[in-house]
Amino acid sequence: MKISYQKQILKNGLTIIGEHNPYAQSFAAGYFVNTGSRDETPEVAGVSHFLEHMMFKGTPRRSAEDLNREFDEIGANNNAYTNEERTVYHATVVAERGPAMLDLLTDMMRPSLNQEDFDMEKQVILEEIAMYEDRPSFKVFESGNRAFFNQHPLGNSVLGTKTSISALSREQMKNYFDMRYAPNNMILAVSGNFDWEALIRQVTEQSLSWQAQESPRTFPTFYPTGGDKLEQDSKLKRAHVAFYAPGLSAQDDTRYAAFLLANCIGDSSGSRLYWALVDKGLVDSAYFYHDSNDGLGVYQGYLSAETEELERVKKIFIDTLLDVEASGLSNEEWERAQRKLATGLTLRAETPYGRLMALGPNYLYGNEYQSVDEVVEKIFATQLETAHTLLAEKPFSKLFSYTLKP
Repeated sequence: MKISYQKQILKNGLTIIGEHNPYAQSFAAGYFVNTGSRDETPEVAGVSHFLEHMMFKGTPRRSAEDLNREFDEIGANNNAYTNEERTVYHATVVAERGPAMLDLLTDMMRPSLNQEDFDMEKQVILEEIAMYEDRPSFKVFESGNRAFFNQHPLGNSVLGTKTSISALSREQMKNYFDMRYAPNNMILAVSGNFDWEALIRQVTEQSLSWQAQESPRTFPTFYPTGGDKLEQDSKLKRAHVAFYAPGLSAQDDTRYAAFLLANCIGDSSGSRLYWALVDKGLVDSAYFYHDSNDGLGVYQGYLSAETEELERVKKIFIDTLLDVEASGLSNEEWERAQRKLATGLTLRAETPYGRLMALGPNYLYGNEYQSVDEVVEKIFATQLETAHTLLAEKPFSKLFSYTLKP
């Protein structure tokens, strides 16, 4: 028996995809909801993340205590996350407990959203916002995103603001849920060892009452900000800088070249920025990566340093990018990045959970299923010349930086 791929779309529009590994000892499943902060209006800023919390507060079948206890009883490793583009609820168990875990996850997808729970959790969210405001490495990207994306919804805050969360009503959340958590706007992805036919029967029965809805996502024109912006904070001891440049979308076939290019420049070890800044002890952190989003991509970077060294290290960071833009990369750098990316992908895919976290987002972005071997083959087939073609468009000459310092 081999690893195999299955897909089925239920009558209510819910898409179920699965990668079956008969040799796996575990089973991982996740509901990937095609909604995040980019799908919010200013009036409900932060509702996606707030709603993620509320999904654990009980259902018509189970209380919050029941959910937590039953996940514990089956030994599940379960969690959720929200970002700009998706909200994901996932769990992993040993294979024989898969049906019980899937029952819990599917039940969660139709929460009670009680007013009392809503009021209580609102205070938790407000505390979380306050906590992250005290983390400069988070705050610099929160502010930098808003400035760089320049009114584009990808610049929306995932957490929202104290004002938006304080004013949010349960009715607004319920309306958002009804539209965005429609079965045709989410997928169920599964990976590992499972019975596909039994799984389809189980989910079909549990989701009979789910109704399809129109859940559009807007794709406005993107006008990136350039130049530099500075914010000062008297509580800080060090300087933090976020860097941005236009990149490639998740639907762009040349995105692998952008991933490899960014790896050569700013990987955590052995990259241009590592040798120029980290290895020399000039900064405590410096990195650069490429993020592909729905219809839009971006190169992002970060450094943290002593304020007295800020201008020096910032210049080294930018000069490193411009040098790559002007002179390109060596074959040795490129091949090293290919091996790193392929190895990391292969290692993550050795567990059903690791594979799940690749299957779900990839399908949401409209890409066809690809096995691990096929993706690795694409990485090694991506030519250095493709990266040089991207560099010829001078993406780093359009660099934007947002600095947060004392």
